[in-house]
Amino acid sequence: MRKAGLITGGALVAAGEAIHAGMTTKELDTVVRKYITSHGAKPSFLGYGGFPGSACISINDVVIHGIPGPQVIKDGDIVSVDVGAYIGGFHGDSCKTFAVGEVSEEAKALMKSTEESLYLAISMVKPGVRLGDLGAAIQKYNEDNGYGVVREFVGHGVGRDLHEDPEVPNFGKAGHGVRLQAGMVIAIEPMITEGSPKVKVMGDGWTTKTADGKLSAHFEHTIAVTETGCMILTKPD
Repeated sequence: MRKAGLITGGALVAAGEAIHAGMTTKELDTVVRKYITSHGAKPSFLGYGGFPGSACISINDVVIHGIPGPQVIKDGDIVSVDVGAYIGGFHGDSCKTFAVGEVSEEAKALMKSTEESLYLAISMVKPGVRLGDLGAAIQKYNEDNGYGVVREFVGHGVGRDLHEDPEVPNFGKAGHGVRLQAGMVIAIEPMITEGSPKVKVMGDGWTTKTADGKLSAHFEHTIAVTETGCMILTKPD
């Protein structure tokens, strides 16, 4: 799983190096696909449930599942790139929101809160911790900063399948939920909105936007629970 995670994390690095105003989301998707396949892996998302891209590329008010296509990335956009790589029978899954050019202070603050809440949750991962503890921490951190926490979509287990049990919510009650054990692998992925946490799925059945049209940010890592804590599998070397 570390191999799958390294390729996944590397694909995000490649996306971050390539992304620029004026390119299309399809061109960015091609960067991700070529990176993953050049390392002997397969894009986990390509064809998953009929999804047509190798990466979910979500701009500004798109929370998740943006379909790569002719849309042009512009200066001032924030772009979430969600990727997965499959190799050796296992998947990796990771996402990062990138700032393109000069973005607003509001966008920077949203991205900062979202990413910090991810690492806050990761810092808590060890055997015996409950998933409700992680969700409660993510929820409180972002809501204290004035943001919304998406309820309809959550993190998940990762392994031989891209999405496995248990669900890993970004909200909840401390002391509740599945208790983590060494050997478990989960994807923690806060999806945080500038305004209302409500979302709407577009007619294509994939693209999910904030209901109020405000910005959203999304950060994710695949985490292995160890005997003494955890390991970020999708963190590049």
